Amino acid sequence: MDAARARKIADRIQQIVAEMLERRIKDPRLGFVTVTDTRITNDLSEATVFYTVFGSEAERADSAVALESAKGLIRSEVGRQTGLRHTPTLTFTHDPLPDTARHLEDLLAEAKARDVEIAKRAEGASHAGDADPYRKPEDRDDSGDEEDESSERAGHSAT
Repeated sequence: MDAARARKIADRIQQIVAEMLERRIKDPRLGFVTVTDTRITNDLSEATVFYTVFGSEAERADSAVALESAKGLIRSEVGRQTGLRHTPTLTFTHDPLPDTARHLEDLLAEAKARDVEIAKRAEGASHAGDADPYRKPEDRDDSGDEEDESSERAGHSAT
């Protein structure tokens, strides 16, 4: 199967599942579910539907049970609307991406707060050594004697 066609079918399945969850599935256990992605195998035999649930861990578990119980109805609607000879089996998988993104946002906010704290501490501080610890060409008192020595060691004369 062409990968582009498989992607189009996966997108269509995502649309169908989202519409079904919004309009036709009336299970009270189903929470605020968002279909985030759908992937289908190249032979179109299996489709994985990724979803997130806005709410607590209990609401997430209840939504998973509701999705499993509605899988047959959703699959038959996918088959009817896509017109495929063999309707793919559906697997619902919780998508951890939004949770991971939220965790990263929290870590970045914590790092920013630490940076602000360190900047406040550094306001009145001074350097342990010189402000600029690097030598500058005007600080050199030997004015090029090192070049003469290194060229003499290599067998070249400076004169």
